[in-house]
Parts: sequence; structure tokens; C-alpha cells
Amino acid sequence: QVQLVESGGGLVQAGGSLRLSCAASARPYSGYTMGWFRQAPGKEREFVAAINWAGLGTAYADSVKGRFTISRDHARRTVYLQMSSLKPEDTAVYYCAAPDGHQIVIPKMSSEYAFWGQGTQVTVSS
Repeated sequence: QVQLVESGGGLVQAGGSLRLSCAASARPYSGYTMGWFRQAPGKEREFVAAINWAGLGTAYADSVKGRFTISRDHARRTVYLQMSSLKPEDTAVYYCAAPDGHQIVIPKMSSEYAFWGQGTQVTVSS
């Protein structure tokens, strides 16, 4: 069964940090790029970050570059999103996602991802 389960969300003050985790079943984790998206109330889901299978290639939204870091642990089949210098505008539900198949170029469109977790809420207070 395909499963992506996020954890680590919560309430934090502006300037603080949080680390999100996404635990994946063997499929879709094995061999696949993994990504993080977020959706704030009244807004469309947006790309945050992604990492390729080898972990050597990453991509970030301009809004989080220099503040967020994506990484993966193959032994745990887990992808992490370390978020620092958080801002109130980072408040959203964060989703872990994986495409259905191997990707040469890291995808940034939500339509390119087939598997999704249930989401975890991140709230940054000012």
C-alpha cells in the first residue's frame, strides 16, 4: 500500500524552527524524487522543495531558499524539511508528495505528483 505520513508540524513563533518528517512506504519512496508542498487558507497549493533519489539534487521555491533544507534518509525511508527563520507567511498545511515514476528533472508542479500525504499544519505566530 502506498503511504506517505507527515509529522512535525505545530505552532512556532516567528524566527523559530521546525522539522517536518515524511515517512514513506517502500513504494513510492524507492528510486523516486520526493517533494514538499504547502497550502494556506484561500490559496492554491504551492511547491516548497524537492529532492531527487540520490539526494544530490534539490530544488526550492524562491520564498524559502536559504531558510528551508530538504534531506532524506534512505535507511528510514524518510524525507525531512528543516525550516528555520520561519515567518507568519509560512503558515500553511504542508504536504509530502511523490511522483509516480522516476524523474530526470525535479518536478515542481503539483500535477506531476501522484502520491500525497494527509498534511501537517504549521502555524507561525508574529
